[in-house]
Amino acid sequence: MPALQPIIGFLNSALTVLRPTVFAAAALTAVGAVSSWAVRTRRIGPFTSFARLTRKSIDPMFMPVERRVVRFGGMPSQAPWWTVAVVVVAGLLILQVVQFVHDQLMMLAANSMGGPSKVALLFVSWVFTFLQYALIARVISSWVGGSPHSKWWRWSYRSTDWMLTPLRRVLPTFGVVDLSPMVAYFALMLLQNLINSSI
Repeated sequence: MPALQPIIGFLNSALTVLRPTVFAAAALTAVGAVSSWAVRTRRIGPFTSFARLTRKSIDPMFMPVERRVVRFGGMPSQAPWWTVAVVVVAGLLILQVVQFVHDQLMMLAANSMGGPSKVALLFVSWVFTFLQYALIARVISSWVGGSPHSKWWRWSYRSTDWMLTPLRRVLPTFGVVDLSPMVAYFALMLLQNLINSSI
């Protein structure tokens, strides 16, 4: 599919730039975190020029995370380390998303050479993968106390209710353990294999 080549090329370039950028952002945040932590815990004298520079130039970038850490009962001195974790996780997620989109477009371009049936198989794979991720997200939501009405989890409930509601009517109950997401997950895998073998 020639129309996809410019997008794939752009994503290749983006990945080439993003990888060192994410690494540099994580490394700089880590250096700032060490400096801020050393000043906050008095391992570096609070009245030195380095401490004043740290409080003026480095600490402000940790303030958004610090407010949330304190709100949840943490110590302000932990904010730099949480900021490093946020930067690393966010950077890795961005890289994963860009890489995933790149790989899917590459597969779409390759499958388009094989005719409509190959493209149909790819779209089927996308639908089933989305539903499986929705089931996983829904299970995680139940573990962390997420609400079905939360903007973060609502999509997973709306995407999977149509499967899980009928399953719960027929599956036996085991106390608080809900087996319907696991059964639905494996049913999706089986159905996908059946569709793939029939196309």
